[in-house]
Amino acid sequence: MRKDIVSGEMKPKKELVRIVKNKENDVSIDPTGKKAGRGAYLSLEVAAAKQAQSERVFDQAFGIKIPAEFYEELVQYVDHQAARKELFGDGAK
Repeated sequence: MRKDIVSGEMKPKKELVRIVKNKENDVSIDPTGKKAGRGAYLSLEVAAAKQAQSERVFDQAFGIKIPAEFYEELVQYVDHQAARKELFGDGAK
């Protein structure tokens, strides 16, 4: 179980996506959940991703300024994962 950074709810890891900041302060989406660095989790729901984008929650969580492009990529990634889940069920990765 991990905590969704937007809602504060505890959810199973497979229902979340990990966002990681490495030592060079590069922030990226970590679909494997195994990249080195500090991680924060976001629910695989488009509404949560858009809220994270509007509130810039990862800027606050990691204490750095993150480019707007990252948030756009995150919303697209979550939207894609949600669509895959709808098409293929819970087993989709």
